[in-house]
Amino acid sequence: MAMYNFKKIMVVPTAKEFIDITLSKTQRKTPTVIHKHYQIHRIRHFYMRKVKFTQQNYHDRLTQILTDFPKLDDIHPFYADLMNVLYDKDHYKLALGQINIAKNLIDNVAKDYVRLMKYGDSLYRCKQLKRAAMGRMCTILKRQKSSLEYLEQVRQHLSRLPSIDPNTRTLLLCGYPNVGKSSFINKVTRADVDVQPYAFTTKSLFVGHMDYRYLRWQVVDTPGILDHPLEERNTIEMQAITALAHLRSAVLYVMDVSEQCGHTLPQQLELFNSIRPLFVNKPLIVVANKCDVKKIAELPEEDQKIFSDLVADGISVIETSTLTDEGVIEVKNEACDRLLAARVDSKMKGKKVHDVLNRLHLALPTKRDNKERPPFIPEGFLMRKRAMVVGTPKRKLEKDLEQELGDDYTLDLQKYWDLMNNDEKNDKIPEVWEGHNIADYIDPTIMKKLEALEMEEELKERAGEYDSDEESEDEEMREIRALARQIREKKHQYILRSKEKDVHAPRMPRTATKVERKTLEKEMGDLGLDMSGKNDSHYAQQARRSRSVTRKRKRETSLAAPPLSKTRSQSASRPPRDQSGLRDPKMMKKTKKMMKNSQRGMNREGKKGEADRHVFDLKPKHLLAGKRKSGSTSRR
Repeated sequence: MAMYNFKKIMVVPTAKEFIDITLSKTQRKTPTVIHKHYQIHRIRHFYMRKVKFTQQNYHDRLTQILTDFPKLDDIHPFYADLMNVLYDKDHYKLALGQINIAKNLIDNVAKDYVRLMKYGDSLYRCKQLKRAAMGRMCTILKRQKSSLEYLEQVRQHLSRLPSIDPNTRTLLLCGYPNVGKSSFINKVTRADVDVQPYAFTTKSLFVGHMDYRYLRWQVVDTPGILDHPLEERNTIEMQAITALAHLRSAVLYVMDVSEQCGHTLPQQLELFNSIRPLFVNKPLIVVANKCDVKKIAELPEEDQKIFSDLVADGISVIETSTLTDEGVIEVKNEACDRLLAARVDSKMKGKKVHDVLNRLHLALPTKRDNKERPPFIPEGFLMRKRAMVVGTPKRKLEKDLEQELGDDYTLDLQKYWDLMNNDEKNDKIPEVWEGHNIADYIDPTIMKKLEALEMEEELKERAGEYDSDEESEDEEMREIRALARQIREKKHQYILRSKEKDVHAPRMPRTATKVERKTLEKEMGDLGLDMSGKNDSHYAQQARRSRSVTRKRKRETSLAAPPLSKTRSQSASRPPRDQSGLRDPKMMKKTKKMMKNSQRGMNREGKKGEADRHVFDLKPKHLLAGKRKSGSTSRR
C-alpha cells in the first residue's frame, strides 16, 4: 500500500537516547527489590523478567522505525525515484537493513541468556547473566549509531517534502531557471513560492492547489533544468526530471521570450528537444512568458520560426505575462481541459471500461414515418421562464428587512404561520401553569374596573381628600418644624466645612474630637434649644443615669476582689485567661501541673537539631520477619 504522509513518521532517537529510554523504562516498570533468602526459582524469574522486558522494548521500538519508513518497492515509482535522488537508495536500504539485523540480534541475545538463567544456581549467577544480557543488547544498539542518525536526517527531510499525489490531476511546470515558473504558480494557486531575479531560486519541488470545474487540481513547480547530459545533472535538476518521468500530468514548458533569463531561444528549444521523450502521452503546452517585455511578433524571423515550427508540430503556444496576468487564465483552462480529455481517453482504452459499458444501454429510437416530433414544453413553464427573464421583484427575506429597518427590526415568526384565519396569527399564545390555563383566571372586565377606579381616584383628588393637613397644624408644631430645618442646615454646614479641609490630612475618629460642652450649648441655644440643667432632655438624663450605674459597678468590683496588676489592654471586668473557669487555688495548681506535663514531650522534640537522626524502630517486624506462613496475621 502506498504511503504519502511522511509527516507521521516517529522521531528516531540517537543510540544513547535509545539505551537511556529503554533501561529507564525497565527500571520503572519491573520489580526492583530482591533478597538472597528468596527461593532460587523466584530469583531466576525476577532477572528473566528484566531481560525479557528490555528485549521487548527494543523490539517494539525498532519495529516501529522499520514500519514507519516507506519501503521503496511498495510506494509509487515517483516517490521511489525521488528518494533515490535525494537520499541514495542503496544507503537508505542499508540503514534499514542494519536496523532489522540489530533487532534480530537483540532477540537472539535475550533468548540465549534467558535459557542460561533457567539453570542459574545462585542470586549472584543470575544477576551476572542479567548484566551480561543488558550489556550485549546495549552494545548491539551502540553500533547502530550512524544508521539511526542517518534515518533521523531522512525523516526530517521527508517531513518537509510537499504532499504530492501522483494519481490526481496535475499541472507540471518545467523549463530553464528564472523563466517565470514560480510566478505562474503563485498566480493560479494559493502557493507562496519565493521569486527572485536570479537562477535556481527554487531548489526543490513546490505544490499549489486550485479549483477548476469543481475539481481539485495540484500544480507542481519544479527546479530549473540546464541542457546537459543526464549523468551530469545535479540533485536539484534530477527532482524535476523525476517528476516529469513519473507524474501523469499536463506539462507546461515555460520559455522566456525576452531572453532575460540568460539563455537564448535556440538554447531553450534545444533543452525542450532533449527532454521531449519525457512528454510522451502527456498534454503539452509551450508557454511563451514575459510577453509584456517582448511579444513573439516583435522577435527576429529566425526566432519566430521556432514558435511557428512548434505550432506546425501540433503543440499549443500561448503568450503570457505573469506581471500583467495576460494569458495566464487561458493557459490554465487550456491545460486543464486537455488533461481531462486525456484522462478520459486513457480510461476508455483500459480494460475496466468494458465492464462499465456492459451495464449501460443507450436507447436510440428509429424514425417511423419521417415526421418531426419537437420536444413538448408546457406553457406554464414557459410563462414562468419569461417572467424570470423580465425580472420580477424578488421576495424580501428577513435579512433584507433587517438591513432596511436596522435597530427597529424585530423577528416575527408568527407572520409565516399557515392558519385558516389570517387574523388569528397575532393572537396571544395561552400560557399554562400547573395544568391550568392562566387566561381562565383573568377577569375579562378588569380593564373597565380599572378605568372606574381611576375615575374615582380623580374625583377624590378634586374633592381635596388627599390634601395635606399642614394648615391645621398649630403654631407650636410649626415652630418645631422650623427649628428642625435650622438644625439640618447647621449640620450641612459642618459637613461642608469638614470637606473644605485638606483632603490628604489624616481624619481623626469622632470620639477623639469631642465638641466642648459650652460651645455645643451656645450653638444649640442660638438655634432655640434650652440646654440648662433645669429642662434636661430625656436623652441627656438617660446618658447620665447609665454612666452612674457603670461607676457603681466598678467600685463594687474593686472592693470585693484583691487588686491585681493589669495591663493596659486587659479589661477591668474580665479575669485573666489562665484563671478563667477555675474555682480555687488548688484547682489552679493542678491545671498548671497538667500543662507542664503536656509540654514536656514537645520541648524534648524541639531540642533536636536538623542533622539529628532518630530511628523509631531498629527492626521493623513486617520487613524482617520472613515469609508469612499459614495462621494468624495479626502480628503488628
